[in-house]
Formats: sequence, C-alpha cells, structure tokens
Amino acid sequence: MRDPGRVGAAVEVLSGFRDRSLPLSILMNDWARNARFAGSKDRAFVRGLCLDVLRRWRSFNGEGSVRCAVYLTLRDVWGWDASRVEAAFAGDHGPGWLTTEELAVEPSEEADIPPFCDDLAPHLSAEQVKAMLERAPVDLRANTLKASPEKALKAIQNLGAEPSPLSEVGLRIAPPPAAEKGPGVKVIPAFGKGWLEVQDEGSQLTVLAAGPLDGAQVLDLCAGSGGKTLALAASMGNKGQVHAYDAIPERLAPIHERLRRAGARNVQVIGAAETDRLEALRGRMDLVFVDAPCSGSGTWRRHPDTKWRLTPAHLEARQEEQDMILRDASRYVKPGGILHYVTCSYFEAENEERAEAFLAEHTDFELVDPLGGLPQGAFRERLQPFTTDKALRLAPWSSGTDAFTLLRLQRKT
Repeated sequence: MRDPGRVGAAVEVLSGFRDRSLPLSILMNDWARNARFAGSKDRAFVRGLCLDVLRRWRSFNGEGSVRCAVYLTLRDVWGWDASRVEAAFAGDHGPGWLTTEELAVEPSEEADIPPFCDDLAPHLSAEQVKAMLERAPVDLRANTLKASPEKALKAIQNLGAEPSPLSEVGLRIAPPPAAEKGPGVKVIPAFGKGWLEVQDEGSQLTVLAAGPLDGAQVLDLCAGSGGKTLALAASMGNKGQVHAYDAIPERLAPIHERLRRAGARNVQVIGAAETDRLEALRGRMDLVFVDAPCSGSGTWRRHPDTKWRLTPAHLEARQEEQDMILRDASRYVKPGGILHYVTCSYFEAENEERAEAFLAEHTDFELVDPLGGLPQGAFRERLQPFTTDKALRLAPWSSGTDAFTLLRLQRKT
C-alpha cells in the first residue's frame, strides 16, 4: 500500500472509533480482515497513525473531524511536508482532497484527557499532559528464575535493549517510529526459553517495592493472566508460596502456560469456582497483593483509545469494585501482615480516596510507609523521589514509566 491507501484506512478505522467507540484493537482487526492486500508494514503504519491521532483526539479536533485530526497528526507529529500530506489525501484510495477550511484548522489548547477528568486531575501541568502523549518504550523483565539480567540483556542487545533506569531486573527498548513495527520480542529464543517477560517497569516496581519475601505466604487476589504473579514468584526465588486467584476464569486462563515457561514452581492457581481453597487462606497471608481493576489512566500512552471510552459511570463502577476488593482482600491478611493496593491510575479518587474510605471502616488496618518493606540501600533511594507520605506514585513525567500508584496497608497486631 502507498500513502493514500494507508491514510484512507486510518480515516476509516478512526471514523469507526468515533461512531462505535469500540477498542481500537477490534476495529483494526475488522479492517485487516477486509484488507487482505495489506501487509504487516501496512498494518503497523495504520495502527501507529491511529494511536498518534487518538493521543491528541481532543486537541486535534478529532471529536469533530477525523480528517482534520489525521491531517494535523501527519503535519505536526509525523512531520510530513504539505506536498506529501496533500498527495496522501488526494491520491488513489486516499480519503479525498483537503478543503480550504480543513487546511486552516489548528490544534486547540484543550488538555488531551477526557473533559470530565479535568476535575479529577487539576494538578496536571501542560508538561505532564504532554508526557502522556509520547509513545511508550517496550519494557521487559528479566526472569531471574532462569536468567540473570545481564544474560537476558545480552540475548536482546541486537534489538537495542538497555538496562531499565529503576528496576534491578528491568530491560528497555526505545519505542520504534510510529509507522513501523515494534521489536518482535516474543519470537526470539530467549523469550521462548522463559528468560524474559513483557512488563512495564512501573509494574515491576510495584512488586519489587514489597521487599524481601523469602518463605512468605502471598495471595495475588486479582491475578489476571499472571504478570505480577510471575514477578512475585521470581522475586521470592521460588521459595514460600504465591496463591494466584482471579474472579473471572477467562482472565486466569493464560497463567498455566506462562508459569510453565517461566519455571515458577511456588505458585498455586486457585480457580474462580474454588471458593473453599480461597477461604482456607483467610487470616494467613503475609502479603495480599491487589492489582485492582481501574480506569487504566496510567496506561494512556500505550492505549490512548481507552481514555476516550472512559465515562463517569465507568469510573464510578470501578471505584465501587475497588472498595469491594479492598474489603475482600483484608480478610486474608494475617495480624501484622501487609495489603499492597495497586492501580495503573493516577487519579486520587481510585487510590488515596479508596484507602481512606477503607480505613474509615477497618480500624484494624493502618496506612504505612509505601517503601516500608524495603531495606535501606540504593534501590530504596531510587524510589524515594516518587513517594508521598501515603503512596508510591510512578508516572511518565516523573519515573518514565506508566502511571502506577501503590498504597501499603498493614493489619495491626
């Protein structure tokens, strides 16, 4: 495909997003099924252009005109000159000539977050919002059950990988240009051998911040497909025990193959229907790790379509879930044990406010130092700049990671 066909495809996909508000991945798959002539490079181009448009959907008039949003993205973000933009719109299979009115459109000064979120995040500066518009790197975690970070790094140095700035087991590959395919990490031998896992550095840090867990009993209550379960198992060196549970069976389905590949032998998977096994853990856990369902605002660099599908009703529903999960999780914490509450959201309404609501009803818990599980040393010092008196707060504009918030709650003895 040439520029006109690719740009026309992006306008088609984005028009579907505007009209149907479906996940971009579904719309891309629908387009690809009907465009069998499109190769992998074409799909990467169209997806990359759609993502960059959606990162600026509000300020680039995307809600009003898909064509204008695509035009401004090609001009201001991709740096195409006027002749190339004109040829892409007007050529065969392109979306059609740009009108004089469209060519006169300029970006607005609207913040590129959902309008109703303005009240939730009044502290965000223009620089911070801009950081959320950048493409995110490819972050990996060296699986120390099978390979040292040095060994894993050597295996992917040809992909331009470097050690992560903060995580002791993290590796990072710079984001490719938007129109190009990302590095094929999952097809390299080191990944197949279980040396590597794809995991944002911020997600890694929420696990490492728990500190030494040798011999501990740990419950990962919202395990999903097992990303943090695997990180916990590796951090514990296959000692102690991790109990992985998720209330939705489909989410937990991939975990078994991932555990096998990673060599994680200290994990017990508890199915959604095995409530008796879960109940047997009540009051016995040294650590309950809660990766709570949330708005996902912390991942908007990677999934910009999700921010335009977020509604006040959706956010309210997430908060109700978070309150319920915190109440449920507290039952499994033993006296003196820790409840780690984590979201990939920077909204206080999903983090500090949820902890405050929980503590108002559960006086047997208290909010403690978010880095209280870490011994003094270089790693703790690296994380200290991202802590408040209540939480560890990671974000694209501060730590260079996705936005994650961690609160550490302790059950009183």
